[in-house]
Parts: sequence; structure tokens; C-alpha cells
Amino acid sequence: MSVSSRLKEDRRVFFFDIDNCLYPKSAGIARLMSEKIQQYFRDAGIPHHKGLPRYEFFDLEVLAHRYYIDYGLAIRGLIEQHPNAKVDGALPLEVILSENVPLREMILSMNVGKTWLFTNAGKTHAERVIHILGLEGLFEGTTYCNYLEPKFVCKPDHKAFEKAMREAGVADPGDCYFIDDSGPNIEMATKIGWNTVHLVDKKDPVLPRQLGHFQVHSPLDLPKVMPQFWK
Repeated sequence: MSVSSRLKEDRRVFFFDIDNCLYPKSAGIARLMSEKIQQYFRDAGIPHHKGLPRYEFFDLEVLAHRYYIDYGLAIRGLIEQHPNAKVDGALPLEVILSENVPLREMILSMNVGKTWLFTNAGKTHAERVIHILGLEGLFEGTTYCNYLEPKFVCKPDHKAFEKAMREAGVADPGDCYFIDDSGPNIEMATKIGWNTVHLVDKKDPVLPRQLGHFQVHSPLDLPKVMPQFWK
């Protein structure tokens, strides 16, 4: 079924995260992102010497991680607290990622009102990844982070989910289906009434409890846990 031929009366929207979801975490892009962030801090002259008082020096690895925790993604911290380091644009995505034909065929065959991308990345990064993976034309739209907005929202902030619903044109949380690798994102989506699938890398530590309604190791496993979209 093509995107254009999907039933308009079907109110259901399937939201897909992008990074570490449409491609595996083992690709190492998150690690490269962290390295680019830390290099930016060094280039910007932010001192770092482990073992010295925290009020005088910064541990770059801790600082980069702190940005991720406090803001939802490290880029937000860079934009709000430091000049834009162009971290996204410096990633060699074309070298790391490649076309994923099975994933394209799976998404193309879905029986659902809309498929929608929902990412904490910027628009340019999202478009680069989707192009490289060969998934262009499969999604009706993308909810992304506009880093130029003074107070933009990002997952897991509940306002980000409200924004995604508004942009995708869906009013009932029960009509929202969502796959993401982030535990906090899945927990928030579940809390507000979305139907959730937590993507867990096989190499990740075993979680003390399952997050979301279903758990998979690959987006290609979706037909196993939500077969209603492939009937």
C-alpha cells in the first residue's frame, strides 16, 4: 500500500523515532555525537582537568552528559548555553548508514492512516538520515526540534507529544502508536495514553521492568507485536 492510498478514515497515526531506532545503536552515531560535543567544548576553550574542583573546571564527558539529561538532547544545551557547534552536520552519516530495503518495504506495506516521524533531531539531520536509509516518501510529515526557537520543546516533555499530535492531525491519544529507543520517551508516551513499543538493543543491560506495551529489538519486529497494521 502506498502512502497516498492509505485510508483517510483511518485516524490512527504511527509515530517513528529516528536515531537509534530506524538504524541500530551499534552504528555508533550517538558516540560520535558525544565526541563532537566534547571537541566543541575544547575548541571553545572550556577548561577540563579531572580531579580538580568542579567549581573551577569542567569534566567534558560529564558536562556533555549533563546537557543530555537536563535538556533532553545535547544539542539543546549547546544552542541555549553556547554557540551552535554544528554537531549534526559534522557527522559522517553517509559513511556509517546505508539503504535499508526491508525496512522500507515493511513501512510501505502498513495499513494505517498516517506514518509520521517524531525526533529530537533538527530537520536537516532527520532528512539526511531518511534519505540515506532510502525511506523518503514513506512519511506524511515530521515533528522535529527547531533549534532556532527560543524555548523549543523536545521529548520526553509532554508538550512535545502534544505538538506531534497537533502537527499529525490526531486528537485521540488512543489513536497514536509509537516506537522509540528512549525509556523516558516511552514512559511519557505511555502515560499520556499512546500505544508504545520500546526498542531495546540486544547488547543493552536487561531492564528491571518492561517499559511501554511492547518491547522489540528491531523495527522489523513491529509486525510481530502489532500485527493489526499488516493485515
